[in-house]
Amino acid sequence: QVQLVESGGGSVQAGGSLRLSCAASGLTLSSYCMVWFRQGPGKEREGVASLDTDGTIRYADSVKGRFTISRGSAKNTLYLQMNSLKPEDTAMYSCARKGRYCVGNYLDWGQGTQVTVSS
Repeated sequence: QVQLVESGGGSVQAGGSLRLSCAASGLTLSSYCMVWFRQGPGKEREGVASLDTDGTIRYADSVKGRFTISRGSAKNTLYLQMNSLKPEDTAMYSCARKGRYCVGNYLDWGQGTQVTVSS
């Protein structure tokens, strides 16, 4: 059974940083496209970053240059390093997996971790 558990969210001031983690069980992260997405209050779900099985990384324009997605080398964990946070980054952040490639629907996702950025 696949389980994805996010952690690392919290409240920070604008300009601050947070590192989100997604601990995976029941699957090997490197075998799937892994994604971080977010949903802010009154907003649609937005894909933030994706990491394909061949190492290809893509970011939403809104976070390019500020966020970094990565996989832990030894642990079955996905990370999202978020720097220079802005109030508009406030959202529930979740990790999800797709298939082998970053196309199609999310197959599994976690409960999410809340990020709140104050001005």
